[in-house]
Amino acid sequence: MTIHPTAVIDPKADVHDTAIIGPYAIIGPEVSIGAATEVLPHSVITGPTIIGEKNTIGPMATIGAPPQDLKYAGEPTRLEIGDNNIIREYVTIHRGTADGYRITKVGSHCLLMASSHVAHDCTVGDQVIMANAASLAGHVSVGDGAVLGGFVAVHQFCRLGKACYVGGMSGITRDIPPFVLAEGTRSQTRVARINSIGLRRNGMAPKNIAMLEQAFQIIFRENFLLVDALKKAEETLGECPEVMEMVTFFRESKRGVVRTSNGGSS
Repeated sequence: MTIHPTAVIDPKADVHDTAIIGPYAIIGPEVSIGAATEVLPHSVITGPTIIGEKNTIGPMATIGAPPQDLKYAGEPTRLEIGDNNIIREYVTIHRGTADGYRITKVGSHCLLMASSHVAHDCTVGDQVIMANAASLAGHVSVGDGAVLGGFVAVHQFCRLGKACYVGGMSGITRDIPPFVLAEGTRSQTRVARINSIGLRRNGMAPKNIAMLEQAFQIIFRENFLLVDALKKAEETLGECPEVMEMVTFFRESKRGVVRTSNGGSS
């Protein structure tokens, strides 16, 4: 273990022998830090928090702080972070709440850029990118491979589907379907098209991308009622698992899903 002499580590913390703790970092009780994770100067990590292996925690980051919820009264909740994440300077990630899920989760291989924020009870999947100052309110779910541009703000309880791309400065108040490009603020949020470039980069088969684009035309562009559009997409393209993931996403939505090019929802 490499610990700078100015770092403060609580005796009740569990820090792996190969971790690196930088100058003036503070590691509180009930914090577990995995192998080869580096905590850079002036970061503050409080618990209960579990951080996996090979993560980088940037300067001035605040990890595992209590939730920003006036109902929170010190109940035992926690934060879990996976492996191989890059968490840059001034990032904040908060623990869960007692009346929520009691846990906030961040997956593996994520990049959380400077000043981004993950609030209480959020679930962030694997390979997620949050650009500078992107912020998730409480209880938000972000699917694997999603990308949030700079200064994106997501309303509490929203879901962002797998491999979606949300343009910078967007304000999201409804669910964003998987595999699409979206942008806008509140009632002006629109879905532009399938995120075909991102899907190709992530190795999706061209055939599946083409079927998603067909499903997009049915669900987002043709003049069907949503229930009929989903039924048609399932009947004609149901062999494609990604199409069925999109159909299921709509059917399970509780806040409504951004559907049309002018920001309508269903």
